[in-house]
Parts: sequence; C-alpha cells; structure tokens
Amino acid sequence: MSTLGVRISWRRLVAAAGTAVLVAGCGATVSHRPAVRIVKGGTVAFALPAGATPNYIFPITPGAQFSTVNLGYFQPLMFRPLYWLGKKNAPVVSPTLSLADAPVYSNGGRTVTITLKPYRWSNGTPVTSRDVQFFMNLLTANKANWGGYVQGEMPDSIVSFTIDSARTFSITFNKVFSPNWLLDNQLSSIVPLPLAWDKTSASTPPGNFDLTTKGAAAVYKFLNAQSSTLATYATNPLWQVVDGPFRLAGFDPSTGYASFVPNRQYSGSVKPHIAKLEEVPFIGNAAEFNQLRSGQLDYGYLPTTDVTQRTYFASRGYSVRPWPGWSINYLVLNYTNRQERAFFDQLYLRQVMQLTVNQPQWVADTLKGYGSPDYGPVPLQPKSPFLSTYEAGNPYPYSPSRAAALLRQHGWTVKPNGASVCSRPGTGPSECGAGIRGGAPLVFNVLYQSGGNAVTQQMEAWKSNATQVGLELNLSERPFNTVITIANPCTTGPTCTWDIAGWGGWGFGTPDPTGDQAFSPLNTGGYQDPTMNRLIAATTTAGGQQPMFTYENYLAKNLPVLWWPNPSTQISVISSKLHGVYQNPLGLITPEYWYLTR
Repeated sequence: MSTLGVRISWRRLVAAAGTAVLVAGCGATVSHRPAVRIVKGGTVAFALPAGATPNYIFPITPGAQFSTVNLGYFQPLMFRPLYWLGKKNAPVVSPTLSLADAPVYSNGGRTVTITLKPYRWSNGTPVTSRDVQFFMNLLTANKANWGGYVQGEMPDSIVSFTIDSARTFSITFNKVFSPNWLLDNQLSSIVPLPLAWDKTSASTPPGNFDLTTKGAAAVYKFLNAQSSTLATYATNPLWQVVDGPFRLAGFDPSTGYASFVPNRQYSGSVKPHIAKLEEVPFIGNAAEFNQLRSGQLDYGYLPTTDVTQRTYFASRGYSVRPWPGWSINYLVLNYTNRQERAFFDQLYLRQVMQLTVNQPQWVADTLKGYGSPDYGPVPLQPKSPFLSTYEAGNPYPYSPSRAAALLRQHGWTVKPNGASVCSRPGTGPSECGAGIRGGAPLVFNVLYQSGGNAVTQQMEAWKSNATQVGLELNLSERPFNTVITIANPCTTGPTCTWDIAGWGGWGFGTPDPTGDQAFSPLNTGGYQDPTMNRLIAATTTAGGQQPMFTYENYLAKNLPVLWWPNPSTQISVISSKLHGVYQNPLGLITPEYWYLTR
C-alpha cells in the first residue's frame, strides 16, 4: 500500500463501543462465549477490479465513463438516485435506500406522481422537486452525452414535468409504459442534483440557468469540465455537496485511489458505522491477490487462477463467496458478414452450434462452480420473478448426437474431426438453406477476449466438442478492447469480416432485464427480427410478467446469439471482522451497512 501513501492495519481501529453479552432467562445457565466487540468507526479497505478505477464524478455520465466502478462503487456513495436498485442481495428496488416513496400513477397510467422523502444536502438545504427538475433539464438538453440514453426512452418519452410542491412532482409520458419497467429502468436513472451546481463557471453564483436549453447546455459544459479534472475531485467544493451517506475525502488521479468518510448530514435511516472507506486500485490481479493474502484488504476478490487458495483464506476466518452478477453471457454472431450470414441465418445451424456448448460441465470445471449457465436473455442467477420455466429448463442441452442429426436432416455430410459439407443445397426443409452453396464447409473464425484461463479452457473445449460433428472452429484470442473494437457494430460490407466474437456478454444496470439495449435493432451482431423487436417493445409497455416470458422464450428458442456460461462478478474474500456486506447483483455497494468487530 506504500504506493498509495496509506497503510491498512487493524491497529488503526479505535476503541470498541460495546460488548455483546448473552444472558439466559431466569434460572438458566449463562453462556460464556467470547465477547465480540463492535468497533466504533474503523477503516475498511475495498479492492477495486484490476485495471478499473473511478474517472467521472458528475452523475450525468458519458458513455466512455459509463462503467461499474463509476456507477456502482463511486458516484452513488455521494449522490443518491431517486430509486435505489438492489434490496440487499436481490435485484429489486429498495424502499429503504430510495430517496422517494413509491410512484403513484394516474391519467390512464401516463402520469406518475412522486413524493420525495425528507432528505437534506450536506450544505443544509433540503432535497426538493426543483433538484429533480434541475437534473431533468440538464439531461434533456444534453441527452446525447449520457451513456444511458436510448432513443425514444427518457427523456424523449417525457411530455411534461410539473412541480406540485417542494417535495412532490409529476411526470407525464407520451404513452403508457409498464409500471415495472418505468420504475426499474427509467425513474431509477433520475439523480437529484443540488442547485448549488446550477452554475456556468466557478466564479458564477448559482442561479436558474438550467431553465433554458441554452443555459442547461452551458451548465452541463461547466460541470463536465469540472468532472474531467480528476485532480480536484477531493478539493472541489462542488463535489462536497452530497446527499448520500459518504463524501469524498481523498483521491489520487494517478492511481485511482479514493477514500470516503461519512456524510454527517445524511438523512437516510441507515447511517454509516465505519469511519473511513478506502477504495484501493490495482494494475492486475496478481497485485490484488498479494495484498489480500498479506492481510491488507478487508474486502477483496480471488482471481479465478487462484481459486484453489480459497481454503487458505477460509482457514484464516475469511468468508469466500461468489458475487453473482445481474448479467448474461453469450457469443455474438456477425449477421453483417457477407460470407457467413447465410449460415447464421439458419436457425438449425445456430442450434447445432448451441448443442455443442456444454454449459453445466464448464461451470463446474472451468469456473469451479463460481458461475451459472445462461440459456436465454434473463439471468438464471440470482433467482428472480423474470425467469421463465422454459428458459430455466435449457432448450438446448449439450448433445453432439442431436447436433449431427440436425445437420444430416438439412442436407449435410457430417465429417467428424474435419469440416462437414453441404451435400443438398437449396431452400427446402431437407436442404442446407438459402445462400449456402453445394460443398460449402462448416468453418468459422472465433475471436474472444484474452486474459482468463477459464475462457480459454471453455473455447478449447468447445472446439473439441464441435469437431465431433464436423464444425471446424479457428480460435483467436485478443485483449478485451481489441475484441470490442473489431466487433463494433457495422453495416454489411467488405470491412465487416469477423465471424463469431465473445467478450463477456451484457450486464444489466437495472432490475428489469429487457432487451431494449442489448438486443435492439442496433445490437452488435446486426441480428434483425421484427418479431423480436415487437416483443422487446411489449416488455416496456405492457403490464405483468407474461410479456417478459414471451420475449425471453422467443430469444431462448431462436438463438440470436450463442448462450455461454456466466461467471460470477467476482469470488469475494471478506474479512471475518467485516460484517453487514450485501453483494448487490446490480453492481452497487452499500458500505453504510458495513461494520467492524475485533
């Protein structure tokens, strides 16, 4: 920790506030268990993911900084969203941690009225409807700069914003949306901003600049510039006006190290116990593992390559448990590749590929049980009301024999340990399909991200399985950023030549796992299906669970992508002295619940 100018040690903890004593009823025997002392204050060292550090503090975050670290580990500690996503370990809205009461619908479902709880900013002013309007005005005038913007959704869908009182406001939308989707995926994106930020320069006193489009653009320009100056994060008075449980006390822009202390003016019911939170950055997994093993981290993670060390930490009182992510994993097929699209357009060929993916076995062998299969567009873990029985049942369980039979049924000569070839070209039910010429071989190039032994093992196992049915796969691994760059969405043409790519799938930042972003008409692989688009739209407008079930069943069956094993977000290693840790599958942390014992 010397490079960060700090040292984590249990000797830094202050005196205990009290002692836990077990007392039996009248006439019973008193239990003489060792006393557990709850620490008043104390410092907790939390490991950031290797290579990922906070780099944007202003809550209207551009796409380039729209990361888990910024949106889950950094900004929400200081600036609370209207509705908090994650109720302890469940991917649902938490009423306790939300700034507002549940929305009330009227006007046939088009208008939502929201009442704020009595929160205050750290400068003493109340959190009001005007603060919400401030956010909405900045967002509307600068929506193209927001990483969460989807055309047609918020703020495009908003007809009017009305301040009803200091703590109550109403929003009218251009149509009726599903109440679940509106709450989970839209209203939860609103982050009230303090009017102390309604400035166009550091020397300008706060005003009402945001009430005009021109003024809102000028305010955003100023705040974005301030947020882009990382060196002043801990000293800029703008960022010290917070309504969350913590405020930033220190930040090192060269490393990404951040320290937080409690916001003593915090209005929430769950007050911080600890005196300081340190978010510790690492260049790589090896550095994090070394500090974890030496006892310098209270809350770290075990790299998959070191999973055998879990017994070492367990024997020393650490809790070792997976952190399930609210995410799905898949390989993307390139439907814009002129040469390969004819193959990918055939559902039976996508089924052949999926049938050679042995997900349960790979979860056990390569992920050591720290993960789960993915059979469709809704995560299997953690459990949720969005998962259908059909998807959970695995429509395409591993079966090379079934895959080979499908090929033969559609006019292929199966050549195990080689490349199967099309023997009956044509568009009939027992022929290869439109655009596939006679003699065409089943050979595809697979590009995937490097750096993980588990991924490499899975790819090699897939290549071996596929060989049994004459599906020849040429594997190539590249760094994550390279894979993303190569597989960037593109239009059909000579430059779009990649076949199959994998980089980790999609992480949902909201509880409602609809496909309006991951599988919209602008998805990376260029998959086009009017039925899918219609079903996605229905998940955002129709009430109840059935629209979600219909959508997910359709994608689970029709395979726009190849579903792939989904690893846990991380294998957490938590000190026995740290308590109150809830691993939010949506990627947010709640250190206000954490407390230490000795």
